[in-house]
Amino acid sequence: MRYEDTLKKYWGYDSFRGIQRDIIESICSGHDTLGLMPTGGGKSITFQVPAMTMEGVCIVVTPLIALMKDQIHHLRLNGIIAEAIYSGQQRDHILRILENCILGVTKFLYVSPERLSSNLFQTKLRHMRVSFITVDEAHCISQWGYDFRPSYLRIADIRRIHPNVPVLALTATATPQVVDDIIEKLSGEHTNGEQQEKSTFNVFRMSFERKNLTYLVRHCPDKLNELICTLDGTSGSAIVYVRSRRHAREIAEHLCDAGLSATFFHAGLELADKDRRQRDWQQDRVRIMVATNAFGMGIDKPNVRLVIHYDCPDSIEAYFQEAGRAGRDGMAAQAILLYNGSDNSKLAKRIEDTFPPRDYIKQVYEHLAYFYQIAAGDGYGVVHEFNIDEFCRSFHHFPIRVHAALQILERAGYLEYDEEQDNQARVRFLVGREELYRLEQVSADEDRVIVALLRNYGGLFADYGYIDESLIAQQASLTPQQVYDILKALAQRHLIGFIPSKQVPHIRYLQRREDTEHIQLPRSIYEDRLEQYRERIQAMLSYAQRSDYCRSRQLLAYFGERDAHDCHQCDVCLSEEDKLVTREGQLDCRQRILSLLADGKRHHITELFRLHLPTEEMNAALAHLMEEEEILQADGFVSKA
Repeated sequence: MRYEDTLKKYWGYDSFRGIQRDIIESICSGHDTLGLMPTGGGKSITFQVPAMTMEGVCIVVTPLIALMKDQIHHLRLNGIIAEAIYSGQQRDHILRILENCILGVTKFLYVSPERLSSNLFQTKLRHMRVSFITVDEAHCISQWGYDFRPSYLRIADIRRIHPNVPVLALTATATPQVVDDIIEKLSGEHTNGEQQEKSTFNVFRMSFERKNLTYLVRHCPDKLNELICTLDGTSGSAIVYVRSRRHAREIAEHLCDAGLSATFFHAGLELADKDRRQRDWQQDRVRIMVATNAFGMGIDKPNVRLVIHYDCPDSIEAYFQEAGRAGRDGMAAQAILLYNGSDNSKLAKRIEDTFPPRDYIKQVYEHLAYFYQIAAGDGYGVVHEFNIDEFCRSFHHFPIRVHAALQILERAGYLEYDEEQDNQARVRFLVGREELYRLEQVSADEDRVIVALLRNYGGLFADYGYIDESLIAQQASLTPQQVYDILKALAQRHLIGFIPSKQVPHIRYLQRREDTEHIQLPRSIYEDRLEQYRERIQAMLSYAQRSDYCRSRQLLAYFGERDAHDCHQCDVCLSEEDKLVTREGQLDCRQRILSLLADGKRHHITELFRLHLPTEEMNAALAHLMEEEEILQADGFVSKA
């Protein structure tokens, strides 16, 4: 019962849900394991609990920096030592984290996939005792997945360093084809005597069915009015997903003008602004979050009652994952897609934007070299900050197409395009050590933050130093947001200099700069993925347009679940049941009318009202009987024909 004891001790739960225990027992037995669990199914428990019962550090690979920080914060609150390594951190900070892992101090090491191939990480990894490797969002490793990331292929490197360490892959969105590809990409080679043999995966599937979630598609010419009416007629926390940053702001303003409590969120906001808006929504100070797909990953708010897609997503996977953020508490919730004919043309344009012409992609590569003044044959390994707005102004490009071109160049192996590189916060003391100790107008919380800074970082009186706000928060018994607010307040009083963390995209050349005519974009990188993208969009449009097949069954069938039952609560099921009730009602009316007329006499039409039949159904029944010439009507009387 040690797994339940660990679950109760650190997370407060008495028992596991669904396939959690099966996955835990598999990974603890040393088997490579794949867990397919719906959004909100409790994925983190499946690797956090076994890691606490095993010796060594658990390596967790995830592309989501925000998720890393959130999980690390909660682990530390439970007294568990966890760290993270991702782009933008300083070498000294990374080195300290890795050394602590070697010493056995750290229980969880979260790593962004981009860091896996660094010489420093791989060198230190060889000296670590690793319990197992967790691959979160495992669909990212598949070229058939909707969110394929080339950096995930580097997981094979760390499997070769620790060939006998099991791997746990977790995902909430994987078609059968993607499942096979995940297993193929992650199957390591284990030593068996003198032979090398491929590992086999234990696969555990939890149905993706969400019985408490009602899927609805509303065909509406005026989406804004439909959105306002829907939100006004419901209660509870809500997310509204839109396609663009501009749209997020404008829709939120419209909702506020209509008297609704709303804010907006997108990737272009400053980190502090993102944190504030997210916190206001999570703590129910704001009811509605209007957001791009940058919002939601790693956000665990259980009481979301409504997720509305204002714009049609470009894949079933994206829709299912975003819709699944509703009703995680198990209570009734709705996922609504607003659809009209304009979505077809918008999605068609998205194909053009996501896969611009080959010549355009090569032109972006050439302009990038001009932007950084990199000569042919130079640039290998050099990292550059990338201001996409400045680049587009300089060369008259549109950001969406530049973004797509860079992703294709990354898949082709020419460069690494990191949109989420997180530059750490920096601090410098502006007063001397003696003056700092004599300060009187310092609160208890501020004092704890200052003490934590002095304890963990040297040289802050001489120059700016990089700091880890989550570490300071842990040692000062505060939240990261409280630490940020305190540092900002100390800076306003000119006691410290404070440069907040920010996300700045970076580009790193993986090859020496090629002449444009030598750029190769293989079919597997361009044409094959273009065709996959078209198929995903067509599947999404089919879902929106079909009205003869249960919404839940459509979604589950896409992910390979063919034996699901009708949900009896989506718009399709309700419509079919209404039709059935109407048909049955009309049939009953016809039978009762014919019974009245069975005596062969003429009856005045008013006698039919004594049957107490619904007027609409009675009229329909009379029309049907006369059309079929089963009864006759004349001069206000009816009789059997």
